[in-house]
Amino acid sequence: MSQIKDVNVIIDIKRPTPLIGFGKPLILGTSAAGLDYTSFASLTEVSAVYPAGTEEYKAASAVFAQVNRPEELAIMQRKTDEPWTDFMAKVLEKDFYFLISTSTAEEDVLAIAQAVEEHDSRQFFTRSSDLEAVKAVQAKKFLNTTVFYHTDVDSYPEAALIGEAGSKAVGSITWKGQPLQGIEPLDITADELRAIHQAGAITFVIKAGDAVTSEGMTSGGEYIDIVHAKHYVVYSIEFEVQKLFNTAYDHKIAYDNTGIAQIEGTVRGVLQRCLTQGIIAKDDSGKGLYSTSFPGREALTAAQRQTRKYDSGSFEFELAGAVHEATITGLVTY
Repeated sequence: MSQIKDVNVIIDIKRPTPLIGFGKPLILGTSAAGLDYTSFASLTEVSAVYPAGTEEYKAASAVFAQVNRPEELAIMQRKTDEPWTDFMAKVLEKDFYFLISTSTAEEDVLAIAQAVEEHDSRQFFTRSSDLEAVKAVQAKKFLNTTVFYHTDVDSYPEAALIGEAGSKAVGSITWKGQPLQGIEPLDITADELRAIHQAGAITFVIKAGDAVTSEGMTSGGEYIDIVHAKHYVVYSIEFEVQKLFNTAYDHKIAYDNTGIAQIEGTVRGVLQRCLTQGIIAKDDSGKGLYSTSFPGREALTAAQRQTRKYDSGSFEFELAGAVHEATITGLVTY
């Protein structure tokens, strides 16, 4: 996802009151020499660089073992003595969306999570078998980091979840109730599951005879699919409007109502796609619950027009969300 652009989208989630890149995982490892970002289309390709038994191979194996696995993933290694801030600056310029780390050390997890949170364009998934370590991440209130609690961290349950759910169309799923291949469900009580959720983690359990993920929330308490949708909408609008600007090499986007309408039309096209994918809610007639506001040339001052920057457009929409629980009341009569 390129960082060179002329378009910036700012989006906030208003809460009620009382690209291949969007499914592509990147595995981060560490070694004395470090290795550059490389993409792999199969576990066989991975094994040629990261042999079976290495942490990178284990993570990649968990991703590729899933039914809905991505077409490719990438792996990149940090040099042992390289500061995380320097390394993450390079990482966040690469093509990926979901981040996995081979390290579960608290200082490493928090450094990666902090960088991802500040950039606010990707999601980081980590794993832990220690609820106190899980709570340390939760205390930071990271909205872009998800912690997968499991007693077998070597199985990379978070990588399996990304492999299964990450490549499905953004907005089409919730991350709760996802089946995973190669991951053993935990045999725990309802109280133990509640403690895991309260600590800010998700896990893998049996429900109605099926092994599924227990929740779909980040450590900071936001739903994973909502974070995914937010990043997708921002990137898609920036990308499509940038493409519109790129076509202006032989016919400019005029700073008049026609040019402004072209920008608005491009934004509405993205929102309509998001409606189709299930990100945006519909009313009873099937109409998308979204709107745009792009004031015309007459609403702007000469000084604004002189800058050749149009910053008056806006949009809003209602999230479709998903049903995670149900309470059904029945009545039995004689």
